Amino acid sequence: MIKKYCLPFLTLFFSASIAATAQNTVEGKVTDSTSKPVAYANVILLNAADSTTVYKGAVSGENGNFSLNEIAADSYLLKVSFVGYEDFLKQVKIFEDRNLGQITLKEATTGLDEVSINYKNPSVERKVDRLVFKVENTTLSSGTSWDILKKTPGVIMANNVLQVRNQGVDVYINDRKVQLSAAELQTLLSNYSAENIKSVEVITNPPARYDAEGGAILNIVTTSAISPGYKGSVNAAWTQAIFPKYTFGTSHYQKGEKINLFANYSFSPRKEFKNDISYINFRDNSGIISRWETDFERTTRSKAHNANLMLDYYLDERNTLSFSANGLYSPNKTFDNEVLTEIDDRQGEDSSFYTNSGLETDQANIGMDLEFTHKLKKPGAQLSAKAHYTHYEQNRDQNVFTRYFDASGVPTNDNRFFTDADQEINIVTGQLDYSTPWGTTNFATGVKASMIDSESGIDFYDVANGDEQYNQALSDNFLYDEGIYAAYFSLAKDWDSWSVKGGLRGEFTDRQGESISMDEVDSREYFELFPTFYLMHTFSPKHSMSFDYSRRIQRPRYESLNPFRYFLNEHNYNAGNPDLRAAISNNFNLNYTFKNEYFFDIYYRDNGPAPATLSFQDNQARNIRSVSVNLLESSSYGLDISHGRSITNWWYAYAYTSFFHEEQTFLALESGNAEVTNELDGFYGTLYNSLVISKDGTFTGELTFTYVSDWLSGSYYLEPMTTLSVGLRKTLWNNRAELTLNVEDALDETNTWMRSRYLNQDNGFFAEPETRYVRIGFKYNFGNFRLSDNQRAVEAAERERL
Repeated sequence: MIKKYCLPFLTLFFSASIAATAQNTVEGKVTDSTSKPVAYANVILLNAADSTTVYKGAVSGENGNFSLNEIAADSYLLKVSFVGYEDFLKQVKIFEDRNLGQITLKEATTGLDEVSINYKNPSVERKVDRLVFKVENTTLSSGTSWDILKKTPGVIMANNVLQVRNQGVDVYINDRKVQLSAAELQTLLSNYSAENIKSVEVITNPPARYDAEGGAILNIVTTSAISPGYKGSVNAAWTQAIFPKYTFGTSHYQKGEKINLFANYSFSPRKEFKNDISYINFRDNSGIISRWETDFERTTRSKAHNANLMLDYYLDERNTLSFSANGLYSPNKTFDNEVLTEIDDRQGEDSSFYTNSGLETDQANIGMDLEFTHKLKKPGAQLSAKAHYTHYEQNRDQNVFTRYFDASGVPTNDNRFFTDADQEINIVTGQLDYSTPWGTTNFATGVKASMIDSESGIDFYDVANGDEQYNQALSDNFLYDEGIYAAYFSLAKDWDSWSVKGGLRGEFTDRQGESISMDEVDSREYFELFPTFYLMHTFSPKHSMSFDYSRRIQRPRYESLNPFRYFLNEHNYNAGNPDLRAAISNNFNLNYTFKNEYFFDIYYRDNGPAPATLSFQDNQARNIRSVSVNLLESSSYGLDISHGRSITNWWYAYAYTSFFHEEQTFLALESGNAEVTNELDGFYGTLYNSLVISKDGTFTGELTFTYVSDWLSGSYYLEPMTTLSVGLRKTLWNNRAELTLNVEDALDETNTWMRSRYLNQDNGFFAEPETRYVRIGFKYNFGNFRLSDNQRAVEAAERERL
């Protein structure tokens, strides 16, 4: 079936016509009001038909001169712009070589306390299928991409993971998915400058062209790169928490007539500390029979290398070839764990045990993308082909030693074991997309195929009297193969005061998991349809409403499917589950907007039997385990309200509040498989403040306050948490350098207790990673640093499950 339809697509794809080369040249000189040359000004020709489509661009030289070559005979709109000056616009007709002479730019009149600055405040716009957070040329622009995502309306940072409405998010850059782990994503975006970000799109119900898997999408939209030249930067940051941490990075960008090239490298040597305090009340019918209190300390050392390469090659005006690659290499990452557990036994003598465990991990993750885009002769029509490859490899060695003591502190017994585990994942995807306008209706369609091959294994050894003994029962090899084949179409139309968009995506999944030691094979095939629908009506310039719906799927992460056990000690371990199933969710949103400033969103989400990690205590064996299971059902609903405004001409504030209800039902595996429902009503609120401190706008500040009343995570309830963050940023030497100071979790109230109490289950823990820290950063730009980046990223949805 796939071969039958791929051949016509590829025939059309590679037989498209190539535009003829134009011959005319346009020259001129850009100056200011005193006739001094203006260097590095953007000079572009826009198509006169729509006044927005860029036809050709250049940048003025040190003497203010510019030249545009190979211009087809036609009428254009000439636009000349430079920071601190008003845009120059002029209609020009090009039928032969032309010299436009001197073009004079006027200084911008917008100012703060009568001093010219180039900042404006962020704003929010509601579109039919997404919320757009506009940040171009705002006080946020001198930060990083990661900073902006954390400030985006509705985004919550929980354990360094971005969430929207208590669900993880997928991050895209210019509609290309960034498929990295949470820690890798933070490293990547922390080294991406925010100065060229146009907006962040919050897509709670993604349209049919996006993969059906996952939750909300945060799509970073960058400004267009139209100016040729080179720019680069070097940056460094020092972070002081319990231990100091460092980051060093460099970025380089070159744009020419035919080639766009972007390269980035960062190195992050880190030493981190985490302290957990936990308790378990083991129970029987009479009540608590034993209470275990544990003090856990972990020191992590790592040296992560992150590199990115992005290349665009313009074959001609209609055909573009793009290549991108990103890689992470983290060798010899070590975890040193020290665990002291004190036992208050209500039916016997008190005792304790001490566990020392070491974990060493080598990890490599590389993804590569190749894309060919062809603009058809019909205006607005486009055909593209994409290929992607991912290789992920992890080796993990663990050594665990436990010593038991009686009530007087005399050693009574020792236990030692070690494990050797590895995992290798290969992902290959191919995709074809076609879009075209049909009169006033936009039509898009496409197909995609993904093949995933995962091999993992663990060898478990018991150690007694210095002898190693292979433990067959706890060792295993697990093979997992998955194929996903998808096709979609969508239609969108705007007229008068209405906007409507709809689509349908179909995905066929063929998966097989095989446990070698257990001699078990689990094979599943299923086909699902994923409709999407959006409707928006503008009653007046002040009032608009919209409704949207989507059906989506959540597939288990590959590691969660492995039936392996990873031990903290012999009484505490994590285990995967090869029987995990994908879950279907139905998502509804009703939105009202007033004056395009006040936003009211009512949502309901039925997540079904979503995969989750739950913890259960065995009261007889005195164990606690975290296992991957499917919930019986889960749902949430809520009301989100947001508003932003300028309090003064130097102070902008944005408030986001959410009143929500969360509900999850699961089988209590250690309580007779009884059904248990956890539910809560909660409140989330955040207030973001942006301040221009200096008159010239080079010194800015940020103050963010976040409060969460309650939170639900698996079988645990999280108690209220509060986060206060402060940031200062100073630009130097005409924006060529930047100095930043950030204080995160200034009140030390981000970390909070998590408790699980139902039936015969009674345990909780307080995890305290290094959320409170001070960070000082410095960045230096060189070359033509006002150019825009060609920031892009990979687009294989299957990488998200690594």
